[in-house]
Amino acid sequence: MRPIVKTITWLTVFAIAMGFLETSVVVYLRKLYYPGGFDFPLIPVTCDIATTEFWREVATIIMLIGAGIMSGKNPLQRFVFFLYTFAIWDVFYYVFLKVVLDWPQSLFTWDILFLIPVPWVGPVLAPCLISLSMILFMLVVVVQQEKGKNVKINFVEWLLFITGSVTAIVSFMWDYIMYVSSYGADKGVWTLSSNQNMFDEVKHYVPAHFNWGLFCVGQGVILLAIVLVWWRGRRMKIKE
Repeated sequence: MRPIVKTITWLTVFAIAMGFLETSVVVYLRKLYYPGGFDFPLIPVTCDIATTEFWREVATIIMLIGAGIMSGKNPLQRFVFFLYTFAIWDVFYYVFLKVVLDWPQSLFTWDILFLIPVPWVGPVLAPCLISLSMILFMLVVVVQQEKGKNVKINFVEWLLFITGSVTAIVSFMWDYIMYVSSYGADKGVWTLSSNQNMFDEVKHYVPAHFNWGLFCVGQGVILLAIVLVWWRGRRMKIKE
């Protein structure tokens, strides 16, 4: 087995195992807080649980970053290996949730992804599409580098990646932003205040509309950047 294939294989196994670990924690939390099945609005949780969850997520990202750093041969390869493990972890998190809890009901089931600076929500399909883009990006970079090409990301490509990523992130925040602008004064808004119960400020929020247009623009810009990296690498001469 070629070294790069062995590396990607073990990264895949590691990320799948991490996905199951993430799923197991969520299974426990949902049994405690959502015995009838997860749904919006969110149920308030105590500060100690919320704090533990926050640092658990931080620890998870550190482990995924560490896997990328230890596996890559150069800075770009380390970065794309991190993205790859993140993507596999995320996809298999949903796979295992489906196996264990029979959730989500479909790819269009709403999920909460993050909480800072405001809640990020969206259909399960959306983060899965982003994960597939991460996997594609890794393959483009690694395949070209394994051919002996000195592939790097130039300024324009980084600008496209950042613009597309920010646009996609805003699409996940969009529904809550619209909720706050329409109903926040009456139902409470996300202010990052220190409440006794975290999520208390969003206990009335139920997602209504995902901004697919904005998401598709962001995803399209990311894919354009990946295509540019591939095209430039394809035309690049093999380094001596």
